[in-house]
Amino acid sequence: MTTIKHIASQAGVSVTTVSRALNGYSDVNAETRKKIEQVAKELNYSPNSLARSLVRNQSETLGLLVSGFNKESVKDGFTVEVMSGINSYIAETQYDLVLFNTDSSKQRKKTYTQLCRERRVDGVILQGIKTDDPYLKEVMDSNIPCVFIDIPVSSKHVGYVSTDNVEGARNAVLHLLELGHRNIGMINGHKQAFVSKERLEGYKLALQEYGISFKDQLVKDGSFGEEEAYRETMSLLKEQPDVTSVFCASDLMAIGAISAAKQLNYRVPEDLSVIGYDDIPLSSYISPSLTTISQDKFALGYNAAKMLVKMLKYQQPPEQCILKTELIIRSSTSATS
Repeated sequence: MTTIKHIASQAGVSVTTVSRALNGYSDVNAETRKKIEQVAKELNYSPNSLARSLVRNQSETLGLLVSGFNKESVKDGFTVEVMSGINSYIAETQYDLVLFNTDSSKQRKKTYTQLCRERRVDGVILQGIKTDDPYLKEVMDSNIPCVFIDIPVSSKHVGYVSTDNVEGARNAVLHLLELGHRNIGMINGHKQAFVSKERLEGYKLALQEYGISFKDQLVKDGSFGEEEAYRETMSLLKEQPDVTSVFCASDLMAIGAISAAKQLNYRVPEDLSVIGYDDIPLSSYISPSLTTISQDKFALGYNAAKMLVKMLKYQQPPEQCILKTELIIRSSTSATS
């Protein structure tokens, strides 16, 4: 097996020079570096990543910790698109990526730091953590570099990437208001989700702009699930028959809401307008096609991975990256009659 000693001998340089050249140190002459890389290529040199990680105290491995990654989350494609963005950026670097799933019960058995040390990761991207998850405080107290997705909290070791959920929800409800709707229901996610709080805030802001009082009875929690949103929409429409439109905090819940409306013989959008959030692939294929707030799921993951690598490789401080959203008007909303 070829070692750096073989490369040093053939290139006519020291072992230290070979080591520094192959590990990207800037104090190696460009011509010498090129020569070393050429010799390494000719000798089919493959670096011992384990030995290198022990010497540098870095594994060059990043962790992707996803809470609640289950069948329902795969159905809407949101998490998968975010993961695709993460993987796309990591593929451009020398880092490897490992996925580990978690939930609240697992978090009580093993601390965040224990998990990271066992998996030998240099830094972590976290998605799906709830406001009451044990790991949230542990992450903030840890010195392990981390980037949250859709969790707007930060520290000297923690950054985050999210979309402007308040503005996105505000624009969704303003769209309904501009169509003449005044009795607007909301199917939110759940109270332990940061995005649920922000989207509820956007809903309230839009109503306030039109001088409409917020009514708690017009808001139901659908837990980001299609079936739960179906049940909650059925309940909402039976309890509040004057509702003419519904803003759902995810497209998957909007699909459940449309099913509930049809079950109650509501025509969508003639009798009930429905708007979602996310712009998942299914939203353009259901009938009627879904008006929604589009967020770039791929960019969420890509920017999170980019931020973490910058923190690790260049010791840059964590950032707070907020991406814009876009209103996509399709067939599930219309003006009131």
